[in-house]
Amino acid sequence: MCGQTAAFALRREGVDRLRVIDQASIGQEGPWSTFARMHTLRSPKHLTGPDLGIPSLSFRAWYSALHGEQAWDTLYKIDRLDWHRYLLWLRVQTGIAVDNNIMFKSVRPDPHDPDQKLEVLIEDKLHQRQALVRCRHLVLALGRDGSGKLRWPAFKSWQPDHLGRFQSVWHAADPIDFNRMRAKRVAVLGAGASAFDNAACALEAGADSVELHIRRHELPQINKSKGASYPGFQRGFFSLSDATRWHLMNYIFDEQVPPPHESVHRCERFDRFKICLNHAWEDLKIIDHEQQDGKHRQVVQVQSNQGSHVFDQVILATGFDVDLMARTDHENFACAVQRWRDYVSLDAASAFPESARFPYLGPGFEFLPRSDVEGYGWVRRIHAFNWGCAISHGPLAGDIPGLRVGIERLSQAIVSRLFTDDIESHKASLMHFDDRELESTRWFVQR
Repeated sequence: MCGQTAAFALRREGVDRLRVIDQASIGQEGPWSTFARMHTLRSPKHLTGPDLGIPSLSFRAWYSALHGEQAWDTLYKIDRLDWHRYLLWLRVQTGIAVDNNIMFKSVRPDPHDPDQKLEVLIEDKLHQRQALVRCRHLVLALGRDGSGKLRWPAFKSWQPDHLGRFQSVWHAADPIDFNRMRAKRVAVLGAGASAFDNAACALEAGADSVELHIRRHELPQINKSKGASYPGFQRGFFSLSDATRWHLMNYIFDEQVPPPHESVHRCERFDRFKICLNHAWEDLKIIDHEQQDGKHRQVVQVQSNQGSHVFDQVILATGFDVDLMARTDHENFACAVQRWRDYVSLDAASAFPESARFPYLGPGFEFLPRSDVEGYGWVRRIHAFNWGCAISHGPLAGDIPGLRVGIERLSQAIVSRLFTDDIESHKASLMHFDDRELESTRWFVQR
């Protein structure tokens, strides 16, 4: 969604020499048809974003053309897969070509023109071939984990690379075959939307029981992000002081987002579903049992503040972590860019360690080089249009309500930089501009 919308906006600003790549196969881009498991989007149906304000390209226009205005009037919320189909349709309508199955591997300054160009290493996954692409700017529209990685709980008896993980322990963003949970005891760790949606999928697949374990004494109640989804906040947030931006975003993070009531109802219609509040997990261990018939059966033992529990399948709905150093495709520059820990006190960074790892971005979502390193001015040509922008700009990259504001800011910043970089050629072009408005009149003067 963010990548193709950024390309659309740049095309509208006159930037035609651009390339859009995605490591997923066609139709598998983004979360909508993969690890997003809700029935409908959380956002109200009338919100716009990827259409950039063009009515004929809105979701409403697409949906009404297919199903009629009456269907639109009676639609409650947007079906998740309808949104995915809409984005694919929009890509065609806006003429955005996407190179699929292409991975972004690394970026560095172009050795032949380090002040003006970047050299991006990409890899064709299907043919296992690598290539270099030279560009003036690189937009990293890499989604929710675009500035980090999957977040895993720190358990002493288990690691994400455990050989048996893909038999019984899953992250909510993993590709999960829920049929393997039929007649099984399932536990889900988490209190957010993905926790409830994954629990619902297990229940609908026929799990014998599903327990949702939450460390809090109650579910989060108020979606503070919703209270910040208006033009003043979206457009004005970046101009606030560092202290105010830090305070507001950490307040929103700390309050957390409640699950949609639709997802809660989806689970609670099953009597095999149970919410376990005040269950803080302390350890997780995969145990392999050899049965009498010689076959092996794997179970998961969970130790919490409420005692020991045994499950057949466990889903960790623990979200994504921001940590630039965790991304191998960022390793050429991650150590040299500013982070929010450089702008807050040690006490503040200790209180919110993940927030302290967020990149401190410039007005066009660009990375900024640290003052104590040299030779990294080129990172200003790399734009983090993903979740990593949240503390600097607010949630403008990924959430539908702020997408248009973020995209406009991004595209205008890139176009402005392209202009100032080439100001001498633009000055020469202006001097030679010769559109003779009055040539057909008697007032024309030959020069």
